[in-house]
Amino acid sequence: MTTPAQSNSRQFSDEELQELVASTDSGARTPQNRAIAILIAAIAFTWSLFQLWIAQPQLWFAEHLPVLNAAQTRPVHLGFAMLLAFLAYPALKSSPRNRIPITDWLLAIVGSGTAFYVFFFYRELVETARAGLPQPDQIIIGAIGIVLLLEASRRALGPALTVVAGIFLLYAYMGTGWLIPDIIAHSGISFNAIVNAQWLDTGGVFGIPLGVSTTFVFLFVLFGSLLDKAGAGNYFIQLAFAGLGSLRGGPAKAAVVGSGMTGLISGSSIANVVTTGTFTIPLMRKVGFSAEKAGAVEVASSVNGQIMPPVMGAAAFLMVEFVGISYVEVIKHAFIPAIISYIALVYIVHLEALKQDMPALGPAKNLASMFLKTLVGFVVTGVVFSGVIYGVRGLQSVAPSVADPIVLLMVAAIYLATLKVAASRDDLSADQTLTDETKLPTMGQVFPTGLHFLLPIVVLVWFLMVEMQSPAKSAFYAVATMLFIIITQKPIKAWFRKQQIGQAFKYGFDDLVQGMIAGARNMIGIGVATAAAGIIVATVTRTPIGTELADLVDTLAAGHLMLMLLLIGVFSLILGMGLPTTANYIVVSSLMASVVVTLGAQEGLIVPLIAAHLFVFYFGIMADVTPPVGLASFAAAAVSGGDPIRTGFTAFFYSLRTVALPFLFIYEPTLILYGVDLGTWAGIGQAVWIFCIATIAMLLFAAATQGYFLAPSRLWESAALLLVAFTLFVPRFWLDQVQDPFEQKPATELAQLVDAMAPGERLRFVVRGPSFTTGEPTELTISHVVTENDPAANRLQEAGLMLLPDGDRLLLDEPMFNTVYQEKLAGFDFYLDDKVEVVSVLSPAKRLPKQVFYIPAIALLLLIIVLQRRRQTKPAF
Repeated sequence: MTTPAQSNSRQFSDEELQELVASTDSGARTPQNRAIAILIAAIAFTWSLFQLWIAQPQLWFAEHLPVLNAAQTRPVHLGFAMLLAFLAYPALKSSPRNRIPITDWLLAIVGSGTAFYVFFFYRELVETARAGLPQPDQIIIGAIGIVLLLEASRRALGPALTVVAGIFLLYAYMGTGWLIPDIIAHSGISFNAIVNAQWLDTGGVFGIPLGVSTTFVFLFVLFGSLLDKAGAGNYFIQLAFAGLGSLRGGPAKAAVVGSGMTGLISGSSIANVVTTGTFTIPLMRKVGFSAEKAGAVEVASSVNGQIMPPVMGAAAFLMVEFVGISYVEVIKHAFIPAIISYIALVYIVHLEALKQDMPALGPAKNLASMFLKTLVGFVVTGVVFSGVIYGVRGLQSVAPSVADPIVLLMVAAIYLATLKVAASRDDLSADQTLTDETKLPTMGQVFPTGLHFLLPIVVLVWFLMVEMQSPAKSAFYAVATMLFIIITQKPIKAWFRKQQIGQAFKYGFDDLVQGMIAGARNMIGIGVATAAAGIIVATVTRTPIGTELADLVDTLAAGHLMLMLLLIGVFSLILGMGLPTTANYIVVSSLMASVVVTLGAQEGLIVPLIAAHLFVFYFGIMADVTPPVGLASFAAAAVSGGDPIRTGFTAFFYSLRTVALPFLFIYEPTLILYGVDLGTWAGIGQAVWIFCIATIAMLLFAAATQGYFLAPSRLWESAALLLVAFTLFVPRFWLDQVQDPFEQKPATELAQLVDAMAPGERLRFVVRGPSFTTGEPTELTISHVVTENDPAANRLQEAGLMLLPDGDRLLLDEPMFNTVYQEKLAGFDFYLDDKVEVVSVLSPAKRLPKQVFYIPAIALLLLIIVLQRRRQTKPAF
């Protein structure tokens, strides 16, 4: 097999590109023996059936199916993943691809057997190993399982995760050594205890990451595979070309939007690059993009597909567990950064087209007009969706007993109507844009042919956002809808076209089977990655590295949050060179996310935990771009025939906006709608305002980094545009330089001030005391928010904070067990002579609105516009 690193700047064939995707996403081995190929497909299909079985809600047939708990489903999930990993992924580059060696059969059986052992004997494990009494045979099986899991991880994901997990296991076992800093040294954990914790217990390998993969991720990956197999991926790409292809640099804009839409159903940047790149890169080169720039645009847009809700790889579901918020909240926080990032990328390729005076394919259209139409489309969609919500709610209140059947009939009628419209037109050809590159499809030709693909997405959004169901249940209904569509769309179209229905049914059934198999094979890497990453998470929680890393990073960063964020960003990029995004996110977030929050609090900055997790995630996906390893850049170079390293550097330059965004929402959390209530009209208005301002700021940032606005920018103009963008993003920074954000109140007034606050108000106070780890004095800024459920008096005491007034001092006793303040103050030692005390209360000060700094920013922007208009030689849009 030709690897990305061996591409040597040549253009790959379609077969080689598919092999490239398979080698990274679903396994490169294709046995020539038909029986073995069918066996692998059958195992993958069975895995998908198993996941649908455990995900099905309490439907009419549920009482006839046995119910499995998490301790049973996770081992089965991993058992399938390990079995397929050894069968689908060769051991070495020189290993055979057309057959499975006997050693791989043995490893597959033994590896999956160690996982299924946990399933079959989980009751015995509860009474022995999980009670702290592991048996010798259990230790042997667990040790074999860990070793084979790491080998499966190496095959499916490369050596990086295996090496990192191995280092953490050695650290847990050894505890001390010349490579281990004293601050994280410990006495070491016995071999039996490590195996027990990592394999036999419910943490470790079978902990939260694997649970998320089992419960949520598989269904969303399966949903995406079925959508793609049904033709939705090609539909979205053609839709993007129809809408944007006629703009200046249109194929590049279509690449961005097409990759964004396929990002809705795919969490793989490599697959996105190859799938959309085969259409977009040749057309980008036709209008004047170099091979490297064409590949870089595709890389930047495809990698950003992983930050696009609702799929976001597996990270969104992991955030649900790690942060402790709902899936809808994760989508809410991730939505605006993802959208403005894509809008900015469209603008970047527009600026590239202007700089090089690229022609349009066909009659030129206006970019501003396109943005306006998109905005109108969003508004109309929102109005229609709101009307549907009120209509269904009214029906449920008037006739609750028949509401669900009526809604189901209406959905079926809409489905038939959309298929009738699609049947009246020719089906989209997968190579339509390549057969005649100068004739782009029109929106009228493309849009009606795939309206039915929007139904399962609407079902998913409906159950998530309106019915407020769990992600697993919502995904199940979406997958069920997709299964019905994929098996019926072709027969119903054939019926409308008066063609043979029997053959169409066969095609639909084949698509269903292939989609189920593809979904399972795409989950192999995620399954073993989340399991192997669980080793790291368990080590962090059972050794001092989890509690002491904050001090270590704080020392390296000299107590500066910005420097620490830069260190974490570099750490994520380095790890991501060898780890897939999901594993990288698990490793870095488990190590660093709480450290960001802690150090931010020490600087008086309240950093939301979700902002810290999104920061880590954004830098994790950037590793797919960053040279010299970025796999997406190698994949794009394989399509374009360009140089992979130059493609990677150009893509990184295009992705600077993705690098800047995480820093911005650490310092300005409203960018991720933190603290914005979307359940009120005022909250919706605030969200719209934030979106508009952030979009303008990001466009100015893109213009500054590209050195082109209305005309080629001078150096000082680019610097001024950066300054304007920064001011629009974080106006509070300048206000803080002029006016202190808080009034200091006496510490002894803390309880009275909190009791006087209205629900939703926030008060900060500074706690000083000896560190639990070093005994040295340390400070922490804590934010207390009053909720509707808080009592009218003694609110802090009810929250677990034990106040000990002592004259003009306010001392603190150890917080009550199992309260939020026990966790917040865990870093203090309450039993030393130096007491823990509240040293100041920070009440929000009355000061100028931060938006006042928009005035000088806009004035500076107008000055740049006036100066550049004099040099402008072509329309800005």
